[in-house]
Amino acid sequence: MRIVLLSGGSGKRLWPLSNEIRSKIFLKLLPSEDGGKESMIQRVCRQLDEAGLLPSTSIVAHKSQVEMIQNHVGDKIPIIAEPHKRGTFTAVALAASYLHSKLPATPDETVCVIPVDLFVESEFFDLLRKFPEVLAQSGSDLALLGTTPKHPSSQYGYIVPQLAVETDYLSKDYFSVTQFVEKPIEEYALRLINEYAMWNCGVFAFSLSFMLSSLKSKGLPIVYKELLDRYEHLSEASFDVEVVEKTRHSVVIPYDKVWQDLGDWGVLPDHFGSSVIGLGQISSDSIHTHLVNELAYPIHVIGVSNIIVAASTDGILVANKDKSNQIKKLLNYRQKPMYGEKRWGTYRILDHSMTDIGTETLTKKVQLLPGKNTSYHLHQKRKETWTIISGTGEFILEAVNDQIQTGDVLQIPAGAKHAIKAITPLEYIEIQIGTELVDEDIIRIAMTWEEMIQYCKNKDL
Repeated sequence: MRIVLLSGGSGKRLWPLSNEIRSKIFLKLLPSEDGGKESMIQRVCRQLDEAGLLPSTSIVAHKSQVEMIQNHVGDKIPIIAEPHKRGTFTAVALAASYLHSKLPATPDETVCVIPVDLFVESEFFDLLRKFPEVLAQSGSDLALLGTTPKHPSSQYGYIVPQLAVETDYLSKDYFSVTQFVEKPIEEYALRLINEYAMWNCGVFAFSLSFMLSSLKSKGLPIVYKELLDRYEHLSEASFDVEVVEKTRHSVVIPYDKVWQDLGDWGVLPDHFGSSVIGLGQISSDSIHTHLVNELAYPIHVIGVSNIIVAASTDGILVANKDKSNQIKKLLNYRQKPMYGEKRWGTYRILDHSMTDIGTETLTKKVQLLPGKNTSYHLHQKRKETWTIISGTGEFILEAVNDQIQTGDVLQIPAGAKHAIKAITPLEYIEIQIGTELVDEDIIRIAMTWEEMIQYCKNKDL
């Protein structure tokens, strides 16, 4: 069986900690086994590893997330990079073509698709092993996972099973599916629950040949490279719309243990392990209130219950937890994210301004992890000044390699090739000055430090 993790989303419901660059799956807010904090993607990969399923796992993500994923879970898990943001159908299609063309997987292998942001206990991953057997026994094309609803909700899709008698609900391993209902109003959701409908967990499985046949029927290529070339023009529809609702023979496996979607402030704080993360305090009479503060300034919450206070360099949110999802509708503007993660570490934007003559200035605080390095690259439209504020490392400028330490100031003219590597944890302030400060203004020459050192040696010859 092959596991495919779907990573996506713009992170609007968990603003201001998440944004278009830092998706919710990268927020290190969940308690880890070592007493620290881990992200959603770290947690699910750890659980897959404990279940022995990680070696057969691939991750589908937009190309902008690849470095962040590697920063969280390493580079041993294959990452299938989407060149453009599309829907879950295209993500699953790309994964299927990758398994078919690159590994290759056999057509009769079961492919199990899981969202990265689900919160489950370890026994959930043992249940995944049932998918191949259930598909074989039922003769169905598609098998899904459904969980018992805790209350009527318009936030989830519903799966209505076919029951012979009411007692079947507790005795059978799987049921045929009679209907799918996507996010109904609460009154309708209550009627569905009375018909033993389950919440759709967003977990489904099929044979690889089934998905390849589906692609062919839609006139889409099954070869990975060919599908990548057409990706920009593919549908943005969900897998549920394109496949699930059109599949005549589907079954659902009931799952009645812990399952939650951690995609909003109404649910996620319950799993923090504490009421305060970061600088600040909450008064004892503030019941079921949580504070997450990434800023260097303390926040105090007094006498207010059932709220979330979240603060980052992107902004500050104060909201009743039951109404916090409304933030998604309010974020209708394009704000430049103030925080980002790379394979080498993180950065925060401290200031961004423009002069009357059209010159831009951007100030960043950059943190490099020990042993990590940036690429050897150049910028054509800006010069940079770096001030090392802590740590030690190496710096290459125009093929000259120097040791650097706290207090050093590095000048990088426009067009100059440069790179930096951290020996110990390294922090520096980066000031960019130019006519157009955009991420696209970069030409990469080498990625590994070994390549860069060899480049320097060749220049000396």
